Amino acid sequence: MLQGRRILLIVSGGIAAYKSLDLVRRLRERGACVPAVMTAAAERFITPLALGSLSHDKVYTDLWSLTDEREMGHLRLSQEADLVVVAPATADLLGRMALGLASDLAGTVLLACGKPILVAPAMNHRMWLHPATQANMSLLEARGVRRIGPNSGPLAEGESGPGRMAEPLEIVAAIEDFLQSGAPLRGLRALVTSGPTHEPIDPVRYIANRSSGKQGHAIAAALARLGAETVLVSGPSLEPCPPGVRVVHVETAVDMLAACEAALPADIAVCAAAVGDWRVEAAAQKLKKEQGVTAPVLQLTPNPDILERLSAPGDRRPRLVIGFAAETENLLANAEAKRRRKGCDWLLANDVSPGTRTFGGDANTVHLIGPAGTESWPPMPKTEIARRLALRVADHFKS
Repeated sequence: MLQGRRILLIVSGGIAAYKSLDLVRRLRERGACVPAVMTAAAERFITPLALGSLSHDKVYTDLWSLTDEREMGHLRLSQEADLVVVAPATADLLGRMALGLASDLAGTVLLACGKPILVAPAMNHRMWLHPATQANMSLLEARGVRRIGPNSGPLAEGESGPGRMAEPLEIVAAIEDFLQSGAPLRGLRALVTSGPTHEPIDPVRYIANRSSGKQGHAIAAALARLGAETVLVSGPSLEPCPPGVRVVHVETAVDMLAACEAALPADIAVCAAAVGDWRVEAAAQKLKKEQGVTAPVLQLTPNPDILERLSAPGDRRPRLVIGFAAETENLLANAEAKRRRKGCDWLLANDVSPGTRTFGGDANTVHLIGPAGTESWPPMPKTEIARRLALRVADHFKS
């Protein structure tokens, strides 16, 4: 719960501003006080009256208001808050934050802010992926600004891609993680693997699997939100890089193992990647299909087992190693056998049979298997699984 916490909400001008109304409602349900600042552009999408009616608090819009400056002042707005949340955070406002511009009340409050800031970007995917926006966001994160999202999916313009503002409940979860848990993993190093691997057959073709990387990327973000210094080693994935995480991009299982070993020592290792079990002795040139010629025979060689390598006893073994088991039959029996065989501490088992929509979907159903037994979690979004796992990791290191 957020009882008595003061969350200053800054709403900038994007179509996602309508979600800020639900965000305020959700925060109020949890007992938070939610004063708000709106930019002039935000008022083109929602009204101060609507926002104030839901927040039961004052909405500030004018830097030059003598009454507001006398009663509250732009300095006190952020000073009295436990956390400042910018939702939606447009490309324009992120750019002004990066440059330290104070041309309106929102910019002035953010520049004068000495409290933690969480931004929820929302914009067209081309704007989000533009080098200028990425540079601005990287600069802000280096200064300590936290980020949630953006998510991928349909956008207001009828297009699709990364740029959707995180859903209100996702933002609430990020706020709760920060304010209630603080940073219980601060001082710890985490290594997370994610996505598939691509094992080349020739310069054109490769062997791969259906992993999207959504679960692994979400876990890396959740660990970072709790303060862990997090490295994400990712195979080819369309998922946006998680905020506050150092990302190492790889293609093959051999590359992934090398990147993981380079990231050691680590306190926590979560092997969520769907690593290819085999690789091919790749041809130097494209294999041609010729009339009457028998199809080539691919000679498969086992790939290194990254989970087993990280779980092996030794000075460089992480203190907690967590694996994943994607199964299509005998889920729990196969998963427990895998945990014992690999030597990891915990293992998350999930069913990836056709029809489950686990691969590429936004939800998952997992079973946490450890030395003490099996704990089955109900179906939930992958972001919530990541959050719950990160909190469980924090509890493990607390005990």
